[in-house]
Amino acid sequence: MTTRTYARLLAIIFLCFNLFLLTSCQLQSRTNTDVVHLTLWHGINPPPNRDVFNRLVERFNQTHEKIQVEALYVGQADQQLPKILTAVIGNAAPDLLWFAPTLTGQLKELGAIRSLDDWWNSSPLKAELNPALLPTMQLDGKIWSVPMATNNVGLFYRPSLLKAAGITELPKTWAELRQTAQRLTRESGGNGKRYGLVLSLGKGEWTVFTWLPFFYSSGGELVRDGSVNLLSEEAIAALQFWADLRQDGSTILSAPERGYEQDDFIAGRVAMQLTGPWTLGFLKETPIKNDYGVMPIPQNREAATVLGGENLFVMKTTRDVVPRSRRDREKAALEFLEYILGEEFQTQWALETGYLPVNLKAQQSKTYQAYLAKNPALQVFIEQTKNARSRPLVPAYVRLSDNLGRAIEATLLGTPPREALTASQKRLDLAVNRN
Repeated sequence: MTTRTYARLLAIIFLCFNLFLLTSCQLQSRTNTDVVHLTLWHGINPPPNRDVFNRLVERFNQTHEKIQVEALYVGQADQQLPKILTAVIGNAAPDLLWFAPTLTGQLKELGAIRSLDDWWNSSPLKAELNPALLPTMQLDGKIWSVPMATNNVGLFYRPSLLKAAGITELPKTWAELRQTAQRLTRESGGNGKRYGLVLSLGKGEWTVFTWLPFFYSSGGELVRDGSVNLLSEEAIAALQFWADLRQDGSTILSAPERGYEQDDFIAGRVAMQLTGPWTLGFLKETPIKNDYGVMPIPQNREAATVLGGENLFVMKTTRDVVPRSRRDREKAALEFLEYILGEEFQTQWALETGYLPVNLKAQQSKTYQAYLAKNPALQVFIEQTKNARSRPLVPAYVRLSDNLGRAIEATLLGTPPREALTASQKRLDLAVNRN
């Protein structure tokens, strides 16, 4: 082959390569124009619930040819948070984010999320949403997210153990709960001592989550006049009640940061435990599948519990160069939210996971009502929703929760409630309120 022929061949190869790149770009551009691809980050667990979600997302994709949603599991909350904040700062956030609404303030402060007011105010689904969930969506008078599912904390108990202790009525007040826990605490033969109630030890969010119903039942508010306020008479009263239960010897503490585990409850080493409807499916597969019930959390001044569950955020992502692409993705994301809030998704998600539907039509449907008839324990959580309170959505929630958790942990280990809360409030004042 001559030098001239070789050069000509290289030129042809180079031209073909460039034509290939151009054609690929055009095809890619056409693909991007025709179909909007969205990414959604989540931390849905346990894996069976994740499988349900993936199946429902695929159902959306099959019925929306112009929108394709890719749902990506990115770890549990503590694993997700660093990834989310890094992605936001690096302009690589997903289009949609599944997370607890307590992150709202921080995401808003970072300018990472889109306000949903314009869409929400004209959406027919506004009338179908359970109004008790609005506080999980609102901050500073605007809507920032929508609930994908909800739950709350109740008090599970073992009917056989209550019967053996001669308890015929479920406790409705703190005083009655204290007496019930004492009566349930006894030696249980070869299994050692049985306790009335297990309390969560640790300073993590689970401990805070299960203690907040007692705080709210005392009429407490964590944020007042724009400032985080831990040192209140309501907080002292709620902590003192847990301290009294410990002083009575009628409670056992969980392993550190493992208060959600139910091994002691299942084994009969404790008769009552604070948890939520997400455990119902699990308990049906255990030896006590016919020996558990749920009661509303006994009250102090008023009936109360705390709202759980995760919301969906539409992120402000600018990964595409063409501004119209961002608008297209946001419009597609809002269409996906319509699907998530709709009766079809909410009914199926509730039936297969135990979460409570956020859509009132789904909750009142014949299908779900038949499901409730077979799972009466869920009715307690449904009824408690009207008395459920949201955790604050302020930017400082992570610090708030951490310091509140420290006070709860210190109290359970013997520190007087006022002293524990004073120390936590001082740390918060230095980190948050002073700024």
